[in-house]
Amino acid sequence: MPLFRRRSGGEGTQGRAGLFGFGRRSAEAPAAGSAAVPASAPGSGRAATGSAPRIDPTFGDEAVRLMLAQAAAGDWAALRPALAAVTDGVELTWLVMTIVDQPRVEEWSARAVAEAPEDTLALLVSGARHITWGWEARSSARAKNVSEAQWKLFHERLEIAEEQLLEVAEREPSWLAPWYFLQISARGISLGPEIATCRFEAAVRRAPEHPASHRQRLQQLCAKWGGSHDEMHEFARSAMLAAPEGSPLGELVVLAHLERWIDLPDGEDHAYLTSPTVLAELQEAAFRSVLHPDFVPTRGWQSTFNTFAMAFSLADQPRTARLLFDALDGAVTESPWHYLAGDPVKAFKAHRDRAAAAY
Repeated sequence: MPLFRRRSGGEGTQGRAGLFGFGRRSAEAPAAGSAAVPASAPGSGRAATGSAPRIDPTFGDEAVRLMLAQAAAGDWAALRPALAAVTDGVELTWLVMTIVDQPRVEEWSARAVAEAPEDTLALLVSGARHITWGWEARSSARAKNVSEAQWKLFHERLEIAEEQLLEVAEREPSWLAPWYFLQISARGISLGPEIATCRFEAAVRRAPEHPASHRQRLQQLCAKWGGSHDEMHEFARSAMLAAPEGSPLGELVVLAHLERWIDLPDGEDHAYLTSPTVLAELQEAAFRSVLHPDFVPTRGWQSTFNTFAMAFSLADQPRTARLLFDALDGAVTESPWHYLAGDPVKAFKAHRDRAAAAY
């Protein structure tokens, strides 16, 4: 009996549609080298059944926790100096991504822009929030199940995001953040492959190995967004091989296989992930990235580890999955567990416990 059922089809920002079930367990794929999480990985060495699974967008960072509290309270006067002090473009992008997931940010950020139109940070937060807010209006349902009113609101909010983020990009040409978010809005309002490519290239000119921008590009190339499986896999593999060993971009190969997996019917999905070819590619990606000695965890490393852990568990590779769950020590990220129906925390725990019980 499957632990979880497939998530019914969805086309949200991350393509939330998925299938999942455990069949017979195949032998663990052999790997070249010692399958050990690098000593630099936070949490390495802890028991796989360690801390209670939880979703914490701050990952225990008290400074970020304070910023989210300020965002929730609408205290822009307190939040702005903290954001203004961030000089690293990747860090600023991650912080804004995290802040705009909070409810009602659109209310106080709109006031901040109205009161100080020259405040580029306020404009960035408002534009980014309009993208998240737009997807909240659209929902993650399949296009045929989205009402006309939902589509209208979705496009209205994304049009505002476009206007504001393009203004940010013009004012601050070196900033990564607007180009990251503009990739998402371009996909949502179907601006076409040329604009999507230009925006991805603009992002990676500013941060060549930015994992989040590469994830957005992978989504753009998915069949469900007008691309194809071949384009998606080619991009994922090329990006991994172009990056130095130890780069987190090996995750792209895994995400591409998960996107292919969710397109397959019952039975074929499990056979696909446990096939020798796919197992070899999963192992290669892991040993070029998260299991490579040169891998250095940076902000958001938990998302990458969750992706690898889920994929290896689904592929009946409990030994490798356990290494990754061990390093995570209960840190759950919504992606990729949103591919499965139900609560991401419960899904994470079920997979972690299964991997731990295998050895």
